[in-house]
Amino acid sequence: MESFLVLILMFGALYYLLLRPQQKREKARRELVRSLQPGDEVVTNAGIHGVVAEVEDAVVWLEVAPDVELKMSRDAVTGKAPSAEADADDADSDADADAGESADAADAVETKQEGS
Repeated sequence: MESFLVLILMFGALYYLLLRPQQKREKARRELVRSLQPGDEVVTNAGIHGVVAEVEDAVVWLEVAPDVELKMSRDAVTGKAPSAEADADDADSDADADAGESADAADAVETKQEGS
């Protein structure tokens, strides 16, 4: 009886650690593909970044350069591309963090030299 209970607990843990998160990710991806609209910046599973120009039943037209459009399956879209503003904000915060770390390292060196 105890071994049967352990087996049930192992399957429960497997479900909550592996299967359930995968199902949630797949549901979110399906909702993203369903909600595509012209003007959305997206990334495909091939790594192609583009702007949705037109959406048909099973096809999405991506504009990857001026006057260059690719016809792709809707299922090939894996996510929305981060905007240029978000990338700039991330770069600014990374630069601020690096500057703070450099100042901390300089203080540590000064403290070590004073102690010697």
